[in-house]
Amino acid sequence: MPLEIVRDPRELRLRVEDARRDGRRIALVPTMGYLHDGHVALLAEGRRRADLLVLSIFVNPTQFGPNEDLARYPRDLDGDLAHARAAGVDLVFVPEVAAMYPDGYQTYISVRGLEQGLCGASRPGHFAGVASVVAKLFHLAQPHVAVFGEKDYQQLAVLRRMVRDLDFHIELVGVPIVRELDGLARSSRNAYLSTSERVDALSLVRALGRAEALVRGGECDTGRLAAAAREVLAGAASARVDYVELRDAETLETVARIERPTVLALAVFVGKTRLIDNRVLTTTSI
Repeated sequence: MPLEIVRDPRELRLRVEDARRDGRRIALVPTMGYLHDGHVALLAEGRRRADLLVLSIFVNPTQFGPNEDLARYPRDLDGDLAHARAAGVDLVFVPEVAAMYPDGYQTYISVRGLEQGLCGASRPGHFAGVASVVAKLFHLAQPHVAVFGEKDYQQLAVLRRMVRDLDFHIELVGVPIVRELDGLARSSRNAYLSTSERVDALSLVRALGRAEALVRGGECDTGRLAAAAREVLAGAASARVDYVELRDAETLETVARIERPTVLALAVFVGKTRLIDNRVLTTTSI
């Protein structure tokens, strides 16, 4: 089946309704484009789980703050379509902003608890924008399964709660972080980094590794673990910490000690580029 490109939300709805009538299982991979190997891993998982693989490419303005990088967010539709063809995507949904947010649009979804803190603290309104556009994509694409990356850990937690709370009959699948050979998490924003900043960006990986090594050695105090991660990040000249936090891996509640799986989540500005990364930490006794 050749790759099909759809721009009209109504046309997408017709295509997936036909597929459902034929008994086909649908997977959706929502993205903002500028695809890299991390996205390719999501597409591979979607291809494995479904008969019809739908990729959405939409740089969603409602999840960007007034001082964030919407205008300069990298875009490469031709490259994205090449990745899509190679990954076996059946249908690519590429809507215009006006099609997703027509005049007078004012409906947003807030997952109140999970969107607080972490990225939600420094990006107010971000997760309402994410949840709302994903809910709209769910209604349009009607997937049986939707695939997201675990690099955006808080986002995945927010969307899982939204799916449960609003009774979406959709299986949400998280795919582990895809990394460069030197360990840096794949991200579209890595394209912003200068050569020296790219070196400093590795401090995120080293900070996670330092904390993990301490946990393996028996350290369970989250305050000491966060301090150790911050110390590593402080050694990178162009790095400025947004947050270093340890939260319960499921509820994202703050914890004083690692007694259950606990996510160490980082957000760090390297130069002007904000990068995120995380690692789930567990003690040998869990």
